[in-house]
Amino acid sequence: MNVLITAANSAPAYKLKSRLNNENIVMGDYMDLPDFMLKPGKMIRLPDPKSVSYTHEMLTLCLDMNIEVVYVFRLEEKELILQSETLFNEYNIKIVAEGNEL
Repeated sequence: MNVLITAANSAPAYKLKSRLNNENIVMGDYMDLPDFMLKPGKMIRLPDPKSVSYTHEMLTLCLDMNIEVVYVFRLEEKELILQSETLFNEYNIKIVAEGNEL
């Protein structure tokens, strides 16, 4: 199962990654990430929630990467993605809004 965890530069995201113990986890963040973190391929830059097409950009990213579960940490991401949860579900992408808001 391919999993995307947002807020890649936060401790709660790494704790979740350790708990899940899945080799198909991609960490992502829309906030600045150093280039050396992006190069290995297991960390990606996510769309900015301030973008008017954020939900569509996230859906496209998930479909392109065959993501089946998205763990969302940041409040602004949660609000937008949860509004479109039905759309993600239509593509068999489960949204999990983590309780630890950042």
